[in-house]
Amino acid sequence: MELLHVILIAIIEGLTEYLPVSSTAHMIFVSSYFGIQEDDFVKLFQVSIQFGAILAVVFLYWRKFFDFSKFQFYIKLAAAVIPALILGKLFDDKIDAVLGNPIPIAIVLILGGVILLFVDNRFKNPTIVSEEQITVKKAVIIGFWQCLAMMPGTSRSAASIIGGMQQGLTRATAAEFSFFLAVPTMLAVTVYSLFLKTYEVTQLKGYELLVQGNNIKFFLIGNIIAFVVAVLAIKLFIEVIKKYGFKPWGYYRIVVGILLLIYFSINK
Repeated sequence: MELLHVILIAIIEGLTEYLPVSSTAHMIFVSSYFGIQEDDFVKLFQVSIQFGAILAVVFLYWRKFFDFSKFQFYIKLAAAVIPALILGKLFDDKIDAVLGNPIPIAIVLILGGVILLFVDNRFKNPTIVSEEQITVKKAVIIGFWQCLAMMPGTSRSAASIIGGMQQGLTRATAAEFSFFLAVPTMLAVTVYSLFLKTYEVTQLKGYELLVQGNNIKFFLIGNIIAFVVAVLAIKLFIEVIKKYGFKPWGYYRIVVGILLLIYFSINK
């Protein structure tokens, strides 16, 4: 893995993690197009740079995350993340198997785009305009919606936002709660990848991989870039979704999905 590859993947992660467009699909395409060899460190890197994206949310919403007087906020996030923790552990191997085949991921990208074209019309009368109005029960239901993103190409952001709107949240409130929920979800995935998961080829834990060669330098650079880009992407997304809804992202997913389908069909 070269420094250019680190920068490209980090930019893609920062841009797409919180948008309803599937960061996984974009990183797979970039890795394939630029001939990035998918070794154990690349697999670790693609997950661990989510830490930079996590910090972007904490940075932008620091008042929310560090207001310890509102303990209910933390209870909601803890309850909402439980489904992903349980199902993610159960289906970890199956998810890895799908990641090796980009064709289904491109198809899911297209199907998700079609769904986004109709989301705004489907949920027209929201009743929840702030996080404080979200009950623990609704948070758990949104957490189950988020689990749909275990199918690579779905988009964690899209799944949890649609789940929020189905529970009566406005577009902006659903998007913000999706950002909040991403913090414990991706933190858990990052910790698992770094400290608990043993990688197939090297038979090393993630933190053991980091100390080899330039890996720790690439890890730090990648997370810094992902953080900066994610801050900008979150601000952009909130404005676009307030003004235009989900249709622009739906059309984008469909176009990109078709292009990826063609590309990977030709380059099997």
